[in-house]
Amino acid sequence: MLKGRSRRAFLGTATAAPAVILANGPTTPQTRAELAYQVRVEAARRQKEMPEVRHISNGDEQRYPTPFASFAKGLPHDRFGEAEPEAYQQLVRAMTTGEHAEFEAMPMGCGARKFVNPKAGLAYDMVGADSHHLTLPPAPRFEGAEAAGEMLELYWMALARDQPFAEYGSNSILRAACDELSAFNGFLGPRIEGKVTPQTLFRGITPADLQGPFVSQFLLKPINYGAQYVDQRIRTSRPRADYLTDFPGWLAAQNGCAAPPVNYDPTPRYVRNGRDLAEWVHRDVVFQAYFNASLILLNQPDPDAAATRSGIAAPLAASNPYLASRNQDGFGTFGPPFIQAMVAEVAVRALKTVWHQKWYVHRRLRPEEFGGRVNAVMNGTAGYPIFGDLVRTEALQRVYANHGSYLLPQAYPEGCPLHPAYGAGHATVAGACTTILKACFDESYEIPEPVEASTDGISLHPYAGQARLTVGGELNKLAANIAMARNFAGIHWRTDYSRSVELGEAVAMRLLQDVRMTVQEGFEGFEFTSFRGQKITV
Repeated sequence: MLKGRSRRAFLGTATAAPAVILANGPTTPQTRAELAYQVRVEAARRQKEMPEVRHISNGDEQRYPTPFASFAKGLPHDRFGEAEPEAYQQLVRAMTTGEHAEFEAMPMGCGARKFVNPKAGLAYDMVGADSHHLTLPPAPRFEGAEAAGEMLELYWMALARDQPFAEYGSNSILRAACDELSAFNGFLGPRIEGKVTPQTLFRGITPADLQGPFVSQFLLKPINYGAQYVDQRIRTSRPRADYLTDFPGWLAAQNGCAAPPVNYDPTPRYVRNGRDLAEWVHRDVVFQAYFNASLILLNQPDPDAAATRSGIAAPLAASNPYLASRNQDGFGTFGPPFIQAMVAEVAVRALKTVWHQKWYVHRRLRPEEFGGRVNAVMNGTAGYPIFGDLVRTEALQRVYANHGSYLLPQAYPEGCPLHPAYGAGHATVAGACTTILKACFDESYEIPEPVEASTDGISLHPYAGQARLTVGGELNKLAANIAMARNFAGIHWRTDYSRSVELGEAVAMRLLQDVRMTVQEGFEGFEFTSFRGQKITV
């Protein structure tokens, strides 16, 4: 999100007419070079003159005498599961100086795994906002009720990984999750009339997230990659395959030791539960879901595929300048290649921006690390300041009954990656890429012949509900599915999703601002609906 300035103020700048007057036809090489230079300078000036932001952490790193409340996975840990303070201070020193030698001097635990790309948070860019010009608010504090509410949701997500989304209304585990989260004041996820219900459980932050099937149509409908036809069944992991639930295995993971392979299900399945979603985002290409969505949106329906047609031929956004053209189509600008390339282009800008937040501002610990603190408190081996209501929950007792510990069960053998939790890379990319798609297509277009997966994930069948599923709504749901899939895996928090999608949205807006300055078509600006429901023009 944009800090230090209202969205209205931002849009006042974003919608202003370009100050550089572009030639409408061919020019001499010298003139063209000068005009291209002026466009770049003007775009850079506009980005530079956006109000400065303040990067503020939640203070946990300074609040406590040891780094138990901060991300430290991969560093050497003591036998109780805390990072060695000297090693953590070396990590802080490297982040403070940015010097290559300081990064290389960091002591590691087992050394089998490396920190993921801290330097990306220092990289510059040639288009859109600089990575340091956007920010996130402070993450919830370690000892607060909100962090405890997020952790409670994660314990229930782990317990519910194998429950089909289609059976959320009738499953006893899910009913217990709804009841306990409803009564937990620190839980700030979506509710209906003050209650967490099967229709809100583990869902996203927009009204459309609460409508229709849990899984977005863009994760179910088949895809035409040119002449290739790809259905969306995936290689998922076997049910009940949870990891890092015993303390020795958990401690080895904190030290960055190597992990065993995934225990895969031999049968490909459509996404039908939390475990499938978690595996979808285990090793995906960061913009994969949104590139797939662009193909589904652009392609004509396959007349031979009945209810699982591979395209929906969604109309382009009303702002597209070629809609009114008698004899021109968009292609390199405002056409399919433009849209598809923009989805990939915005993703790397989003990653640079959120990597600065992760490593250089917040360094929020991962849920698996927090689970280690909960386990220590419950076993009486440490007195960490965890919000008291969490330790008295039914979810914790169920996890202990299943695994003999209070550690957060992980969907991946290696647990979380070796970079901090907040913000979330997948969520920031999700916010950025879906914003591009919402700006390029008619968000109100109703998706024809919606589908949902069978409870075993073997087949698709027509969605029988009454909810009207639109392009914009299902893109918002896609962003939530992909971001919250990392929560189903046990490796991210709810606010990692909810705040990071807005950060990605801001990245996309600033990129679109620069793109608007370069085009020669008569164009009034990109229009879309924000995650907060505002009508935006850039």
